[in-house]
Amino acid sequence: MKKYVFFLLPLILFGGCKNITRPFNSNLAADNKDVNAARSAHPNIILIVGDDIGYEVLSCNGGQSYQTPFLDDIAAKGVRYTECHACPLCSPSRVSLLTGKYNFRNYTAWGYLDPASNKTIGNMLQDQGYATCYAGKWQLSGYDSSIHALGWQKYSVWDPGDPLIAGSRYKNPHIYQDGNFLPDTAIVNKYGEDMFVDYISSFMDTATKPYFIYYAMTLAHAPFSPTPDDAEFAAWDPNDPGDPKFFPSMIKYMDKKMGELLSIVRPNTYVIYVGDNGTPQEIHSLFNGVSVKGGKTKCTEYGTHVPLILYRSGTMLSSIDTSLIDLTDFLPTLAKLANIPKPGDYGKLDGTSFYPKKSKRESIYYHYNPLTDKQNELTIWVQNSVYKKYDTTVRTVDSAKRGKFFNIRLDPNEQAPIKRQFETPEEKYIDSSFRATMRFYANQQ
Repeated sequence: MKKYVFFLLPLILFGGCKNITRPFNSNLAADNKDVNAARSAHPNIILIVGDDIGYEVLSCNGGQSYQTPFLDDIAAKGVRYTECHACPLCSPSRVSLLTGKYNFRNYTAWGYLDPASNKTIGNMLQDQGYATCYAGKWQLSGYDSSIHALGWQKYSVWDPGDPLIAGSRYKNPHIYQDGNFLPDTAIVNKYGEDMFVDYISSFMDTATKPYFIYYAMTLAHAPFSPTPDDAEFAAWDPNDPGDPKFFPSMIKYMDKKMGELLSIVRPNTYVIYVGDNGTPQEIHSLFNGVSVKGGKTKCTEYGTHVPLILYRSGTMLSSIDTSLIDLTDFLPTLAKLANIPKPGDYGKLDGTSFYPKKSKRESIYYHYNPLTDKQNELTIWVQNSVYKKYDTTVRTVDSAKRGKFFNIRLDPNEQAPIKRQFETPEEKYIDSSFRATMRFYANQQ
């Protein structure tokens, strides 16, 4: 069947970002820490997850509505992946990314990951000697005990346990840091993303061994609100429901924080940036000359197609990879990057490494049920970068797609299913193989 078509990212900018003067992509071994890192067989890794960032947002992918110069720069110097796919909503996507498993194996509730029965990429790297740090959006419940149990030694997070009291993620951020909520005096008129980057930078400055940083950005999730670079920020009420007009400045600020992190990257560091699901439906973006409505929560391409960039400091990779990638692929890929064995005692893993060798994945299987108050309907499908087949199990709102087969490259909004009698011989083969894949995973449930 045809296939279609970090160790030193250290110092990301933190509280000390205001005084950073080291130029981006510097190859200078400024001190012994640089020298030791350059010699290490286990590079630093920084994995950054953008919140609600669809593929069409980044200008390096063809986006025309927003400014992302720093992400564009590492895309040009690193590997830009054109076919990375996630679930249409953050919680199921992040559970897959963290554990390397399709959702039917361990996704039991929105905003929850059971630490008693799961191991994550944090556990994997910590167990192999890495110092681990988590910053940004947690939203997996459990507070301190779960964060530690799931693999992170140091952390500064928003929404650590109860989403009903999560509070602001942007202005006056309600941050839970190393076992305690920060006092009001420490957060008044501060901005969440600034504080997370400061924490990461401080962590890197004090790390004495290879480290893994998982930075779950809060940008650019709603509420759409002004950043510190906007005039409206000073008087802004953090409880305001927001306005989509601020989305462009939020993307600009997200990219600015990326630039601050990159400005303190040292040798032998991998930096990976990925989105967790499509852009919110309130957002319309110009993409390759076409106006695109955000697809978050929808099972179409604009709900699942996300940006992915891999950059290694001091190394010019400068390539575009069209391989098919799923978020379960991160666990085996991070093991490859860190030069450590993939764990054999985490249960069945579904991912396939996509670096340093290109992925050989031929399809992605989805078992998608967000399990929220508003969405509790299972949808199963299989796709590659060109074709997509829905199972007979499809949520009510998409019931017309049950059993249907689409060319998602020509029909990204899935308006015209291909009737069986009109399929080409190759399409008939792909359709049949997708149905076989669904039966294969159904037998494991």
